[in-house]
Amino acid sequence: MIELDALVAEHGVVGAQVAVLHNGEITDVAAGVLNNVTGEKVTTGSIFQIGSITKVWTATLVQELVNEGLLDLDRPVRDVLPGFRLADEEAARVVTPRHLLTHTGGFEGDLFHDTGSGDDMLEKYVERLADARQVVAPGELYSYCNSGFTLLGRVVEVLRGKPFRVVLRERLIERLGLRTAAVSHAEYASRECATGHLGKERTPAGKLMTEADAPAGSVLAMSARDLLVFVGMHLGTGEFDALRVTQVVPPDFGLGGKQGLGWALHEYAGGVTGMGHTGSTLGFNAYLRVVPEAGLAVAVLTNGGEELPLVRAVYEQVFGELAGVRLPEFPTPPPLPVPVDVERVVGVYRSAGVEVHVSEGAGGRVNVRYVALDPLWEAFFEDGEREYTGLRGDALIAVEKDEGHHPVIVLCGRDEDDRVKYLHWGRAAQRV
Repeated sequence: MIELDALVAEHGVVGAQVAVLHNGEITDVAAGVLNNVTGEKVTTGSIFQIGSITKVWTATLVQELVNEGLLDLDRPVRDVLPGFRLADEEAARVVTPRHLLTHTGGFEGDLFHDTGSGDDMLEKYVERLADARQVVAPGELYSYCNSGFTLLGRVVEVLRGKPFRVVLRERLIERLGLRTAAVSHAEYASRECATGHLGKERTPAGKLMTEADAPAGSVLAMSARDLLVFVGMHLGTGEFDALRVTQVVPPDFGLGGKQGLGWALHEYAGGVTGMGHTGSTLGFNAYLRVVPEAGLAVAVLTNGGEELPLVRAVYEQVFGELAGVRLPEFPTPPPLPVPVDVERVVGVYRSAGVEVHVSEGAGGRVNVRYVALDPLWEAFFEDGEREYTGLRGDALIAVEKDEGHHPVIVLCGRDEDDRVKYLHWGRAAQRV
């Protein structure tokens, strides 16, 4: 089994859980602390926020509606929510649940509106989308969209006639007999709950994200073992196979991969395929990868520190030993850098909550700086410029590593002046 205590100490991670599902059996291990002030130890029964892995749970509830004939993924969302509006009326009229499940709705994706924690929080959130700016036309470009999954949560609760968190608990958590899962922030108090930690100082986060974003990933928390019980359901039935069929090919950040309905789809050497998801909230990072043909799934939940090298070590060991699968290598700057077309790249690009400032650097490189427009994003982006060089004609790569890898930015489209129109870092940031 994984020597998690040693990995936590080596990489400076606050606390972690790892669970492995192999041929129907789950093993799990825990290390580190729930909170580096109190020093309480992490156990295998502790809960961590799973962040955007929640999107697979939301997609599962949506697929149940499809299977029962209650929802058509290719009909407009307005069939279910007649009052749904966006700033662009034409987009609001045509956007479908399939667009939302595949991050191709095209509207601003990171609108963390705080509409309380009552049973009407999603209804109020959807009303606030009336001002959401359209970045690209529906279906035109993959751009990660939390807002779309919150909208899907409202679709679920309207068609089920119950609040989303009630549907989530009744149809999945109780069905699977999960003992640790919490579907509201209020439920954390009755669980052995980890605290998220921020920055290199690993400071305990002083707040939680808005509960209204729950269907996208701001609330759901559980143990790594319970997360894999959910995955085991997906592997044990054909009921949700449609969720892992390729729908969209996102921009190439150097690791390949495709997008299903909720699931991110992965490719490994030798034609082996899998699915998974990651999740990040304030001070938490969660990782899930599944290789169905090997009957294998691995979940890693963490609550602060530079967790990516730890996660990589866990996956390399488990995937290698139990499935003979190697992870693809992270991209690195080429020995002979691809020239950057500086004049066409420099400028300011904006997505919801973040601006990306690109300026000319030395030796045909550019400098990139992320500027948070919303206080929430300050926790995810450190101050300072980073130097990028060419990876391909349509992509930049950071010269220095950030948390164990060199981030990649893809250059998408051209504007009327033949300049790059979008910088894509998972989200499409539009030139302004």
